[in-house]
Amino acid sequence: MERNAALCEVRRLMTNENLFKHALAVEAVMARLAAHLGADAARWAMAGLLHDIDYEATKNDPDRHSLESAECVSKLGFDEEIVDAVRAHNGRHGLPRVTPMAKALYACDPLTGLIVAAALISPERRLSAIDTAFIMNRFGEKSFARGANRDTIRACSDLGLELDEFVSLGLEAMKGIAGELGLGG
Repeated sequence: MERNAALCEVRRLMTNENLFKHALAVEAVMARLAAHLGADAARWAMAGLLHDIDYEATKNDPDRHSLESAECVSKLGFDEEIVDAVRAHNGRHGLPRVTPMAKALYACDPLTGLIVAAALISPERRLSAIDTAFIMNRFGEKSFARGANRDTIRACSDLGLELDEFVSLGLEAMKGIAGELGLGG
């Protein structure tokens, strides 16, 4: 399945605009990480784009979240590596994350929320107004962006990345699509 077809499917199942922007952000960060690590950026990006495709249907039943996404992604014809990465990104299930793609998706998911929250507290409310140091300063504040699980973000070490390097790559990727995320200008 090509990106445009996958994007249409995601758009069909995600009516919440912020959730859709989250999918785009994770897609961008996954592509950037893949390029950095010498992996297939298009495949990693697809996992990022599709990872929460079930979220609106399962938001009231977190035990089903990611399992239904994986089933949907499989029915769309994606290979087992992408399906497994999507399935394992929800830490609630305790599934092993064996492949670099799965490890990356797990860590990227909350990172995007942290970066968006950092941009929104800047006076300009733009990604271009923040840098890695700004995000790292906020990272240690427990009350800031509570939904962005710090331990999950720190799992970037499973990819051989230091935390500040991971944050920098994520920010760079998201700045590249800032307009689509509503954080440009």
